[in-house]
Amino acid sequence: MVTIGENLIIAHGGNGVVIHPDAIIGNNVTIFHQVTIGINPGELGKSTKAPIIGDNVFIGVGAKIIGDVKIGDNVKIGANAVVVKNIPANSTVVGNPAKIIINNAKQ
Repeated sequence: MVTIGENLIIAHGGNGVVIHPDAIIGNNVTIFHQVTIGINPGELGKSTKAPIIGDNVFIGVGAKIIGDVKIGDNVKIGANAVVVKNIPANSTVVGNPAKIIINNAKQ
């Protein structure tokens, strides 16, 4: 069963949102329509774990977060981004595959 923190916002009525039952979603997360948070069982020999989403994460329209990835706190994922690698906290990612365009990590 999906683990969901407090104050989840699923914008636009959750139209087309798909969340794998093993996903973990933190507090204060906003998910827009047509988002997929799932596994990639097609890669033989690789993990089929579901994503872990941190706190205060914004997931834009049509974004896909696939596989055994961790999304740090305070991350913004742009519309239609395809995330297949871990994203550090305080980052903004866009594109396919998703690339970090802003990293405000505290050093």
